[in-house]
Amino acid sequence: MEVKIGVQNAAREVVLESAETAQQVAEAVSAALSSGTGLIDLVDEKGRRVLVPVDKVAYVEIGEPEARRVGFGAM
Repeated sequence: MEVKIGVQNAAREVVLESAETAQQVAEAVSAALSSGTGLIDLVDEKGRRVLVPVDKVAYVEIGEPEARRVGFGAM
């Protein structure tokens, strides 16, 4: 599952591949936004934790990664 988090006043977005489902990621983000914890806490496929301050989040995009195309038909 690919997750993109836009951060205010940052030129690049935070992109990570998560083993969680879209529903689980959405629940984690909404729980962090509704509670006063101050951080969105996600874990990527390699086990690294990504912490993003809630007050700096511009947007969160949750989507399936594109399958890589191989061969001459990929053009």
